[in-house]
Order: sequence, then C-alpha cells, then structure tokens
Amino acid sequence: MIARTPRPAAELRADVRATCENRPGIYRMMGPGDEVLYVGKSVRVRTRLMSYFRADRGEKAADIIANTHRIDWQYAPSEFAALLLEMRSIQRCRPPFNVEHKRDRFFCFVKLTREEAPRLLVVREVLDDGAIYFGPFRGPARVRDVVREIRDLLELRDCAAATRMRFADQLDLFGADPQPLCMRADVRKCIAPCAGRCTKAEYHAQVELARRFLDGDADIPLTILRKRMDAAADRLQFEYAAGLRDRMHRLEDARAELVSLRGFIESLSFVYEVPGTAAEDRVYIIRRGSIREERFAPEDEAAREELTERASRLLRRRETFARVAPTQAAEILLLARWFRLRPHELERTWRVDGRSAPRRLPIL
Repeated sequence: MIARTPRPAAELRADVRATCENRPGIYRMMGPGDEVLYVGKSVRVRTRLMSYFRADRGEKAADIIANTHRIDWQYAPSEFAALLLEMRSIQRCRPPFNVEHKRDRFFCFVKLTREEAPRLLVVREVLDDGAIYFGPFRGPARVRDVVREIRDLLELRDCAAATRMRFADQLDLFGADPQPLCMRADVRKCIAPCAGRCTKAEYHAQVELARRFLDGDADIPLTILRKRMDAAADRLQFEYAAGLRDRMHRLEDARAELVSLRGFIESLSFVYEVPGTAAEDRVYIIRRGSIREERFAPEDEAAREELTERASRLLRRRETFARVAPTQAAEILLLARWFRLRPHELERTWRVDGRSAPRRLPIL
C-alpha cells in the first residue's frame, strides 16, 4: 500500500473558498487514509475554516492542516444542532486531535464494574461496557475520597481487574486455603473474595448496598459510621470518634450531592424549540439530560397536539435516578453548558405538565 501525503494547504484553501458557505455546521479534517483527524463546529463554517490557513506554525490549527488531506463539512439548522452533530461525531470517530483536547477535566463518573466481583472506580468517561455509571460529579479528587470511603465501609475490593477471585463457595475447586493478596482484608476493609472469606452472594450483597447508596435509596455506609462513632464515644475514644464524625460528614455531603444531582438531571426534562436557518426550525424532546427525540417544528395545530402527546409519553416515563447511559453522559454536560451560558434559551422551553419553563437551571 502506497502512503498518500497530505494535500498542500493552498489546494485545501481553494476548495473551501470555492464551495463552502457561511452557515452553522460541522467540519471534518480527514487524513491521507481518509481517517477523521479532527471535528469542529461553527456558526459560520466557511469563516472558521479559512482561519485555519492563517494559523502560525506551531499552533494547533496549523498542525491539523499539515496532516489534512481533505476537508468535508455538513450544515446544520442552528448552532445547537451543530453542537450535537460535533459531539456525536467525536464520540463515533474518536479523532486524535479531539480526544486530546475535548475532555472536560472538571467532571468525572463513578463506575460500578461488570465483573465477577464488581469494583467501584472513578473514571473520566462513560463507555458502553455493561457497567453501571453514576454522575457526572465535579472534582475527581474529592469523588475518589468518597468512593474510597464507600469501598472501605462496605469492604469491597480495589485490586486489579485481573485478580483471580476465589469465593468461599468455590474453594473445593481450588484445593489449598488461599491467603488475601493485600492487607485490606486484615484491617477489615475488604471481605477478600480473592481468599474465600465470603461467598459470591455475600459479596454481591455488599455491592448492592453500594449501588443503592449511589442510587439514593439506602444509607448503609452512613449507618455503619454512626454505629462506630457511637461505640467509640461509649469507650471514651473521643479522638477516634471525631475522626469517624468527619468521615460521616464527608459521606453526608456526598449524599447531598447525589440528591442535588438527581434534581439537576431531572430539571433537564422539557421540550426545546430552536429556530433554524432557512426556516429549518427544530424541536427537541429532552428527558433527564438526554435528547430522546428530534423533529421538525409543528406547522399547524394538529401537528402541535401530536407533538404534545408524544412529549407527554416520553417525559412522564419512569426512569432510574442517578445512573447515566453511555450516550447520555456527553449530552448532560453539553446541555448543562449550553443553558448555563445562554439562560435566555430556557425561554424557548416548555413542559407537558402545565408548569412554566425554568428561568435557570441548578448548578451542576
């Protein structure tokens, strides 16, 4: 196979100048092998693309052009539609120049892995891997402390994914009595599924408590800390009790954030009407931060009644709180930023339950 070199910038610039229009949309920088190198968006695609050819050497735009063989673009009816196209294209193609620069380092997610002995992890992104994700949360370092607290209290493992599990109800398969692979079992911070100190059912019961806490349905970790704090106070171990109290307060703060997160995500439930260029108006039915349906704006009363009925069915559907699906995570962050920077856009939203549209959203 013969490698193809990028086209000269002058040829790329001539193509853009001759055929591209100043409309909202996205653009894709394609490599010599027709792979997607970068996806961007703009309310004026032609102007944005022309700016790449004025970039100085060493700038990101110049680096992208130096590796680009072809540029293609796709128009959108509005800036909001272009944002959605950009996000979905980046998720689908994972362009190298986007992956490095597009991650929001202020947010993270709590992941309950799908393994024989599940673990709680703090991660930057949501994958379609069968795991359960909670979030998004601000402050990865603080969230790691909370997750560590939950793991220790419920005695869940934190070892590597490749660690071999030897549950108590499987020991006859292994013969010799195994020993824990770390000291967390000896200090009662792990029930050691690697060493046969619990059955598979017992371990999964602890995992279920963690899941329920993150879902906002149970307070078992807080209850454990309260009992330990009261016992320490009864033994006059006041310094130890104070430490337990501080740990309990951190968990209570995390619990409050879960409640706040629930309220924030639930507030992202409405119908959003967006005027478009060339009369291409769109309507988005948004449920818990996820765009469930996109359609053309209704042109008559019958179409509006049909839209209202459809929106009512989608917005009133019962769903599990706190968890976030792979496709939903990026949309939650996109919508949060969109309406935070443009609160006047909330005036274009309406609900199906008769309540007035929100003037502003809670802070995520």
